[in-house]
This record gives sequence, structure tokens and C-alpha cells, in this order.
Amino acid sequence: MTADVWLPIPPDEIEGLPAGLGYQFWDGEGDFPADPADCVFYVVPYMKPSEVSQRPLPAMRSVQVVQTLSAGTDHVEAGLRHLRPGVRLCNARGVHEASTAELTLTLILASLRGVPDFVRAQDREEWLGGFRPALADKNVLIVGYGAIGSAIEDRLTPFELARVSRVARSPRTTVRGSVHPLTELPALLPEADVVILSTPLSETTRHLADADFLARMKDGALLVNVARGPVVDTKALLAELETGRITAALDVTDPEPLPPGHPLWHAPGVLVSPHVGGPTSAFLPRAKRLLVDQLSRFVNREPLRNVVLTTGAPSAQPVDTAGA
Repeated sequence: MTADVWLPIPPDEIEGLPAGLGYQFWDGEGDFPADPADCVFYVVPYMKPSEVSQRPLPAMRSVQVVQTLSAGTDHVEAGLRHLRPGVRLCNARGVHEASTAELTLTLILASLRGVPDFVRAQDREEWLGGFRPALADKNVLIVGYGAIGSAIEDRLTPFELARVSRVARSPRTTVRGSVHPLTELPALLPEADVVILSTPLSETTRHLADADFLARMKDGALLVNVARGPVVDTKALLAELETGRITAALDVTDPEPLPPGHPLWHAPGVLVSPHVGGPTSAFLPRAKRLLVDQLSRFVNREPLRNVVLTTGAPSAQPVDTAGA
């Protein structure tokens, strides 16, 4: 038996991989590169459907680590039931913060300043002037204050906001101020001009932004979702959007991909980007550094980074990162 590592990036394109392991390339396409039973470290193909990510897991009898290249792990967690106890699931904390935070700011500014309207007006050769909302002096609420939520606030800081409020599963105090528990969310929503969702998807956060959540948002507020599509109740969001009371900028949707003809495409006040928070030029260098570090730790029997849960251990809560 060999000790194989399955990588979704060709191993000859990653400098510094530790010796002593058999590296197999599989990006989710085609046949398996080797016997899954020999895999000890499985790096999940990036941006592939859950059925692809989970396909080899039932046969991975020797696997010790499942490593995602996304911040979210919900697309593989259901397949972990096939694995023996003690398998560690690790996410890609440190890989997506910069790109996802950049896109979050892009969505906020484009939505507030009316950039989609300008693009359409340009196509019509129409000079579309007028006043638009600014980000300056706004109250912003970040729901899901982990690595990505913190990176978003880093980029919000220069924009002269009135206030930033933070909500997470685990309340705490940071150098920037308090992080409120989810139980305080209903009281914070009515004061926010911009609500950013960067929370992981779990049973607790599924449809977190439901009809009651959306009804509590103030008139004219903007909802930004860079987490996972099902964090928002799509039916409830559509009902609010049709009234024109709030607007939305969505990098993730439910369903996803958003099919042709879906009402979200043409709902008033919506900007949709096709889940592009993570896949940028910043991804590969950071992903490669993470893999070299994790595999070196694995070979040297050092503690791994970013362990989200261990199979057979008491149920763990997802960490507060978005689902790039």
C-alpha cells in the first residue's frame, strides 16, 4: 500500500511538497487517478459540486485528512459519514480573505453608486446623472465575523463609516470592538444601512435571512451575501425586493448556479455575481502555500492548521468564515 495524496493542482506545479508521499492529481474530472483506499490526505477539488467532492470518500478507508480549498466545508461534510473516526477536516482559512473582501467592497460600492445602471445606460448611449447613496456615513453590520468578516472590515475602515457592528456565533471583544452574539441580531438589523452575510452555512444559519430578518432591515438597506446561497431564504428575499423596500448584492444564490428564467435575475434592485469571491489571481499562490505547509506538518506529525472538525468527535460548530 502507498501513502497517496490527492491534489486538485498538478503536483509538479507546487514547489516544496515534502518527500515520502505519492502525489496523485485529480481535479474532479474523469476517473480516479489511483485506488482511493490508498489515499491518506485528500485535497477536495475546488469549486466542484458536492457530489463530485464526496464521490471518492466512501472508498477512502485510509484517509487521515480531508482538506478543502474553500473557506466553507458544507459541500463535503455529508460525505464524512463514510469515514472512520479520527479523520480531520480542514478548511482554507488564509486563502480567500483578500479576494472575498475585495469582492464584498466591489458589490457594496457598485450597488450603492448604481454602477449596473450606468453600464446599461452606456449600452443605450444615455448619460445617466443624478445623486446616489455613498458608503460614507453608513452603518454597516457584518454577520459572521471570522477571518473573512474581519478582512472585510479591514477594507471598510477607510470609508468613513458611521459605525460597524459585528455578529458571530461566539461573542467576544476584538481590538475594533465587541462582536455580538446571534441573539442580538434582531436588535441590530433595523439600524444597519448595509448588512453583510459572511457566515458559514450550518443548520443554525440556513435561512438565517428569512422573512422576519428581512422585515427588520431598514427601508433602503442593502443586503450583501458572500457566504452561501441558502443562508438567505430566496422566496422571502424576492418578496421584499418586489416591494422595492430593500436592495441586494449576491455573490451566492439558492439555487446555484442560478438557472435561466429564475426571478432573481430580473428582480428590482439586485446585483448578481456568479460566486466569484474566491477564484482570482490571488487564489493559486495562497492555496499552494497552504498545501505545502499542511503536508509538511502532516509528514512531520505536527498539528495541522484550520481543523474544523474530527470525525467521531462530539459535533463541532463551523468556524465563522464565508463560503468562498
